[in-house]
Amino acid sequence: MNPLAIGNSQSEHRLRLSWPDGREQLLDHAELRRQCPCSQCRAFRLRGSAPLVDDRVRVIELNQQGYGLQLVFSDGHQRGIYPWQYLAQLTP
Repeated sequence: MNPLAIGNSQSEHRLRLSWPDGREQLLDHAELRRQCPCSQCRAFRLRGSAPLVDDRVRVIELNQQGYGLQLVFSDGHQRGIYPWQYLAQLTP
């Protein structure tokens, strides 16, 4: 299920997704960075730790990839592609 609309608020530091079921999801930029699904970040979480992420990190670019969204962060991280289903399951 793909979102109907995607917005990125730099002032609120949130990604906004509007889903076909009417749900609107607001996801914090820093938390999205902490939950990055790339192999390196996943390995951190599997070892019981989380990547160190500055709360000031921002999503500076969005690239749709068909099955998900590549997020480019202000700290230079851009390796993760967030599948739509993965994003839909993240809690704000």
